[in-house]
Amino acid sequence: MSMYRLKDIKPLSNFVLECYFNNGTKKDVDLKPFLDKEAFLPLKEPGNFDRAINKSYFVEWSGLNIDLSADTLWHIGV
Repeated sequence: MSMYRLKDIKPLSNFVLECYFNNGTKKDVDLKPFLDKEAFLPLKEPGNFDRAINKSYFVEWSGLNIDLSADTLWHIGV
C-alpha cells in the first residue's frame, strides 16, 4: 500500500513535475534522467510531458502507457 498520495501536480518546463503531497509537502521532481530510458522516450515528444494526470497514488501520462508512483516521486523529488 502506498504511503504517499498526490493532492496536485503541475508539469513545469524542462521536464520537472511539481508535486503536492497529502502530508502538505511540495517537491519538484526532475524527470530528465529518465528520458533516455526506453519506457520514457515518448515524454520527449512535444506536448506529451504536459499530459500528466494525477491519479492520487500515481501520475499517468494518458495514452502513453507511462506512470510513476507517488512513492517514487516522493523519494526522487527535492
